[in-house]
Amino acid sequence: MAMCLLTDAEGTPLGSAMYISRNAGQLQLTSLVNKFLNNEEKLSYTFYISDEELLNVLKIVYRQEAVFRIRPVYRCSQSIDGHKGDILCLSFSPDGKQLASGSGDKTVRLWDLNTETPIRRFVTCGKDGDARIWDFTQKRTLIVLSGHTKAVTCVKWGGDGTIYTGSEDSTIRMWEITQQGQGVLKHILTDHASWVNSLGLSTEYVLRTGPFDHTRQITCSDEEMKKIHQSKRKVDSPERLVSGSDDFTTILWEPSVSLQPKQKMVTGTRLTGHQQLVNHVYFSPNGQWIASASFDKSVKLWDGHAKSVYQISWSADSRMLLSCSADSTLKVWDISTKKLKHNLSGHRAEVYAVDWSPDGEKVASGGADKALKLWRG
Repeated sequence: MAMCLLTDAEGTPLGSAMYISRNAGQLQLTSLVNKFLNNEEKLSYTFYISDEELLNVLKIVYRQEAVFRIRPVYRCSQSIDGHKGDILCLSFSPDGKQLASGSGDKTVRLWDLNTETPIRRFVTCGKDGDARIWDFTQKRTLIVLSGHTKAVTCVKWGGDGTIYTGSEDSTIRMWEITQQGQGVLKHILTDHASWVNSLGLSTEYVLRTGPFDHTRQITCSDEEMKKIHQSKRKVDSPERLVSGSDDFTTILWEPSVSLQPKQKMVTGTRLTGHQQLVNHVYFSPNGQWIASASFDKSVKLWDGHAKSVYQISWSADSRMLLSCSADSTLKVWDISTKKLKHNLSGHRAEVYAVDWSPDGEKVASGGADKALKLWRG
């Protein structure tokens, strides 16, 4: 046991000094802080040890992980028509004002959510085994990444500029873009035994939104901030990649750690448990959790849908998870309780794609009824 004093970032103590087990981790300390603050809804905190020592008392500083709180969505506010085929994927812009949607009609459309009209659209296809980088302003292809022997199913742009592509040829390829504007293959990841359906990055939310201090009251020094960052597993740890496949497995990769120079193939950590193909994988915004959706009717960490689960999306504060399914519904889950918060009905057919806007204000969904729907709290 060690005598400890919990304080917030401004130095205000949380009660008196107390004995805390030397083996206590983030979960135990978080539970203690929530208890002392009488939080009705349990919040997440990070901790670091202050340089100050008070009469052999260890000073532990706590800081709330999420700087804002996201409300669950429960009503459909808009329905946008325009696509001629099933809507298969969608994603909000970082400011939440635009929405990109991809459809079985072979088009990708960028929508202005204020006017509910398309801004631009371009045509692309992954069935040729290529991934294409587009100049959205000039509406032309800049770079073609060729090498997969079958259709490319998913693409992610990493924090160091690495591009990850997953394919029906069961491989994941890592590409870098040279100063001459050429796409060069760096590595091939080959652990999956069947189609790679989805990729997720631990840095994805940071790349999408950037840092933001809503209080403008960062009071700690650079050295203290460094300690906070060391206690977190999200941005400062190596970029991690997760993949979901038709082989029923999810694989976690740490390319920057496990890849050696000139090495073309590495082994990831296999996560098993799904009974059917894994259709979508997603890191939480804080980089600590992975959610996976499967045709076995479950979202790992828990189950709940009556039919296959297609996609998932996290709330910006990592407190809620959203899933969409072949049962035509969206479900909002509470991470702390592992229970369903809201069941969202409104689509007339299977829901294939879902995304929670970075500002937390709205959710977009699309599916076989060819309609884009916006949901709000």
